[in-house]
Amino acid sequence: MLLPFLILPLALDICIDLAHPTSMGLGYPVAKLRYANSSRCGYCRTQGQSYSYYANATSLSPKFYQILLDRCWRRSGKLLYRPDQRRSCCPHYTIRLDSGRFKPSRDQRQTVNRFNKFVLGESYIKDAARLYPKSRKEVKKRDNEFCLVDRVHEAEYGKLQTPPEPAHKLVITLEDDDFTEEKYQVYDNYQRVVHKDPPEDRTPRAFKRFLCSSPLRREVMVTPDGQERSLGSYHQCYRLDGVLVAIGVLDLLPDCVSSVYFLYHESIHKQTPGKLGAMHEIALAKEEGYRWWYPGFYIHNCPKMKYKVDYSPQFILDPNSLGWDPLDETTLNLLDRKPFLSLSIERQKASTADSESRTSEHQGCNTSKVPNRGGPTRPRNSTVTGGRNNGEEQSEDGNEDGDSGSLFLSSMPGITCASDMEQVDLDHIALKVFPTGPLFETSDLLDWDSKSIMDWPGVKASVAELIAALGPDLKGLICLDMTREKKV
Repeated sequence: MLLPFLILPLALDICIDLAHPTSMGLGYPVAKLRYANSSRCGYCRTQGQSYSYYANATSLSPKFYQILLDRCWRRSGKLLYRPDQRRSCCPHYTIRLDSGRFKPSRDQRQTVNRFNKFVLGESYIKDAARLYPKSRKEVKKRDNEFCLVDRVHEAEYGKLQTPPEPAHKLVITLEDDDFTEEKYQVYDNYQRVVHKDPPEDRTPRAFKRFLCSSPLRREVMVTPDGQERSLGSYHQCYRLDGVLVAIGVLDLLPDCVSSVYFLYHESIHKQTPGKLGAMHEIALAKEEGYRWWYPGFYIHNCPKMKYKVDYSPQFILDPNSLGWDPLDETTLNLLDRKPFLSLSIERQKASTADSESRTSEHQGCNTSKVPNRGGPTRPRNSTVTGGRNNGEEQSEDGNEDGDSGSLFLSSMPGITCASDMEQVDLDHIALKVFPTGPLFETSDLLDWDSKSIMDWPGVKASVAELIAALGPDLKGLICLDMTREKKV
């Protein structure tokens, strides 16, 4: 018998959707939690070589999602996924930029200045300089300094002194990520012109699912100094002369502005809107105190991703240690040579090689190495998944399309291994069984105690894999939603 305990879903940080028409294992639906390879990589078009762990979120707190971003996760609509950098043909790396230390390049400065000049027009610039003259100190400061926050707002209509009227009226607003026909028309144009998507792939439903159906809750964060900061998913809308011409889809989190997608109408293509959008998002991170700008995953072998490293200084998340390292020339050169890169593993290898070299020099050149007859060994602080050393290069042989077996046998970097997960108490994770009413616990499930986390496929194994991918320290913050989806 299921015995409820009283915890409200909104008191938890994430609600993971388990409901699915297909049942597995004990008869409970868990198919939405899976380690799988896609049928085809969307970047290099390789067949079945893009591996990730997937979960669907029905509700997600900004604070929790911030933690997930810093553990290699991203979202696409309500789908959460953590790529397997070791096995995938095009490894996805999390990168971020410190907005306070950002120094725009000459090209980036010129992009903003050209756009401002286009919006204002020569006539306005001359007349405004005559009607509202600046002091010599102000003119000198503007000529010698490029203040990003000031410069990106310079041509916005609400910041201008009028009369005279500018050549174009630029209005930039931060709006809820709701669907509107106006937004959809920009999406439809962008997907058709830039990505060459056929009509069936750029429907209103696709737009809603991809860019309007965020599981993030909207909240207001009050900083220690009393300032309010918006959290949640938003659309940064750019309008020229009353017409929506670009949208930046953003997740505003406690410590970052996370760029989800940027789309624009073909009519402003000459203004390099992608660069402008990035500059505005970095300025938002700096101005409102979010600090970090996350431009999405970086894929080193994808030419279309190269622009992301033009914004510096950036840092790259180590998929194995989950620590941050500078994304500098040294790191980029390493990525040129090896698709899977973990700088913590590289440092470990260098340290081991240096230690062996010193030992060899001490013992003399005639000392031969004793073969290891006791099986493979691993450094004390390395992470092992499914009995494999995460410091070793793994086979690139892909499985068939779809589910790729147990996550614990994948050697995905940075997750908790099966032997460690066996020591984690999984009995008290919250379960939402009915649409309304109190919650239950995982231990209330039928035959829960008789199953092992290695009984794959099955509920207990799937829950263990989810916690391993998220991190055992987060298990008390999640709710597993087992209510059936409503048919539309």
